[in-house]
Amino acid sequence: MQVGTITGYVDLAQIILYAFWAFFAGIIFYLVREGHREGYPMESEGPGSAVVTGWPIPEPKIYKLAGGKEVMMPDPTRSEPPINNRRDGTSYGNPYIPIGDPMTNATGPSSYAMRADVPDMDVHGQPIIRPLRALSDYGVSTHDTDPRGLSVIGGDGKVAGKVVDMWVDTCEMMFRYIEVETNAGDLTRRVLLPVPFARIQSDCVKVNSIFAAQFGAVPGIKNPEHVTLLEEDQISGYYGGGTLYAHPDRSEPIL
Repeated sequence: MQVGTITGYVDLAQIILYAFWAFFAGIIFYLVREGHREGYPMESEGPGSAVVTGWPIPEPKIYKLAGGKEVMMPDPTRSEPPINNRRDGTSYGNPYIPIGDPMTNATGPSSYAMRADVPDMDVHGQPIIRPLRALSDYGVSTHDTDPRGLSVIGGDGKVAGKVVDMWVDTCEMMFRYIEVETNAGDLTRRVLLPVPFARIQSDCVKVNSIFAAQFGAVPGIKNPEHVTLLEEDQISGYYGGGTLYAHPDRSEPIL
């Protein structure tokens, strides 16, 4: 027999190859299993909406987060928001029609994820996104237009309010939100406007996604000095929903 041969049919290289195959199969199994910690069980689109539990579902594991908080994944007690839409017909190809206010019921472009209702924190334990009034070391570049004090114009061309502050991401060094004081609705309130939905001009800030009167229903924040992850998703979902639902004509076909 040749060097390295264990028997006439098995040698060391063959054993190493089989061991690698077993190791690789184990890695795939582990990754697929860990990928099922969130998002399950699911509901299929088939008749009866059968529950898809997935395979293999891992045993619940407790994760320790910064600050001493613990979370369990998968979390058997976690509840998802209700599905606020209905299918327009019985065919799988029929569109879904929103139920209630489509801009706030988390359907279609107004959808949002159930993220943690806590602010995103930096390594020093401070909220990453904060208003300029709380950050003396930050400001608007002299090469850019400072929108503070400018009027905010909605998609209908009407004045929705005025800019009172800017919220900066202290890790990415960029502005994330524009704080708007609006009189839309019954009370004067301050709401956040995501910068990607705004067009800052020299004399005003234009917002095409929602109309002036709809600023009064923008999801609010609990603390005037920071915004939570869940609030960020809800706010962005509201403006995103306006691109399709702010006016009935927007949800109609172009042709």
